[in-house]
Amino acid sequence: MVKWPCLLKLEGDPELIVLACEQALFRELDGLICSYSDCLIDSFGQVYQFKTSQRGCTVESLDLILSLERVTQLIQEHQFVQAEVCLTKIQFTSIIEAIQSLA
Repeated sequence: MVKWPCLLKLEGDPELIVLACEQALFRELDGLICSYSDCLIDSFGQVYQFKTSQRGCTVESLDLILSLERVTQLIQEHQFVQAEVCLTKIQFTSIIEAIQSLA
């Protein structure tokens, strides 16, 4: 079960999209074509893959949980593109805190 809020990570793009709830995810996916490499990262670090069917996109849990360090690295890469924050100052005590920092 997905623990909200989450990060949407699109293939080949360092930018992250913060999603507060399932409805926000479906609104975001409405205009996107899901890729096998796109993923959803929940507040526990659990990674979900998108599956496309005739009914649209669904999420499936992978056997992968990202560490706080890896989530922080993704946020640092995202912030580097924004060029607004000193990367060495980006540190968090939890994954949910990391996600909420982008909201």
